[in-house]
Amino acid sequence: MQLDADTRHPAPRSGSVGPARVGPGFIARYAAAYMGTSLVLIAPVSITLALKVNALVGIARAPATLALVVGVGSLVALVGNPLVGRLSDRTTSRFGRRRPWMVLGLLGGTAAITVVATADTVGVVLVGWCAAQLCFNALLAVQVAVLPDQVPTAQRGLVSGILGVCLPIASVGATFLVRTFIGSQLTMFLAPCVVGGVCVLAFAATLDDRRLPRDDRPAWSSRELAGTFYFDPRRCPDFAWAFASRFLFVLAYAFLSTYQVYYLIDHLGTAEGAVPQQVFVATLVQATAVVVTSLVSGRVSDRLGRRKPFVAGAAVVYAVAMVVVGLADSYGGFLVGIAISGLGFGMYFAVDLALVADVLPDQAHAAKDLGVLNYAGALPFAVAPALAPSILAGSGGSYPVLYAVAAGCAALGAAAILPVKAAR
Repeated sequence: MQLDADTRHPAPRSGSVGPARVGPGFIARYAAAYMGTSLVLIAPVSITLALKVNALVGIARAPATLALVVGVGSLVALVGNPLVGRLSDRTTSRFGRRRPWMVLGLLGGTAAITVVATADTVGVVLVGWCAAQLCFNALLAVQVAVLPDQVPTAQRGLVSGILGVCLPIASVGATFLVRTFIGSQLTMFLAPCVVGGVCVLAFAATLDDRRLPRDDRPAWSSRELAGTFYFDPRRCPDFAWAFASRFLFVLAYAFLSTYQVYYLIDHLGTAEGAVPQQVFVATLVQATAVVVTSLVSGRVSDRLGRRKPFVAGAAVVYAVAMVVVGLADSYGGFLVGIAISGLGFGMYFAVDLALVADVLPDQAHAAKDLGVLNYAGALPFAVAPALAPSILAGSGGSYPVLYAVAAGCAALGAAAILPVKAAR
């Protein structure tokens, strides 16, 4: 195992020659680590957190209570993600810029998940989930930064496509682990952390992490700190449009993933005990579609040198999926919508990350900029729980209306990518 970063690969400066091609071993380890991070984030958001809240307050109060917990946690993630990204850009540790934050994020997040699992009040769940969001999003921020750090432009579509496959595989793994340990609430929460943690630590131990010489670290200032949390859309219009597109697309996804447990119980009449099995099957169906479209779309995008048609088309497909889910009156109809959503989701995230990496404002501060971009991934999970109760209340508890709103968000996400000029 290589614990000291190779000094032949210092942190790149803006405008420097890009990284060399990466081999299959690196891609496999990177994908496994990314899948591990997705696993620890997805398991609570998709099922265990909802079940925990439901056990504490009952189904009548659960949607609003979950909205509070998930929403506040997402706001915490908005701060932690770019802040840790900026700190990792400035880190001069002998272990590299990204590796120390991977380890700290994983360990801190696992401890916080333990707090959530053993909580006996909603207040403790809220505190624990906020801490978990802070730590796990710190882990995510530095992992995403590895793409522009280590992968050349010509391979980013391929690697991004493989990373896109990791999310559905992690979703399947999360629901499988939850279903396997349904009798033990603590194990349901911790099993994904153990499995995901092994993958993350294996990657961190072998990563040829780039080191930043102390003399090259910029002086810290209050202005630089404030700049951690925003970018100027007038100076970076392409990045701004990519941000808007991702925000709208993830918002559509957040409506589906955050409320699918209650959709199954309230709209389709599923018994609570059958929910983990139904979510597992639906996730497996979605994952199959995602795997196929992610691998094909990323490679074809690299060969054609085009990103925008794939991203826009994927968002349109996802909009159609939300309409199908909303109109479903049986579990079978729900699965059809989920399968279509997998096609759109796989294509979108196979190519969108590559597009974003190509239009970053400053490659020298990639983790900071990607941390700001992750607002577009975290903020929807605060916005969706805030909007969904009002949409449901105003429509008489109509999930078709809720998912029609989600379809509209996805369609707007397709439109938002079209003005990007630096990518074809």
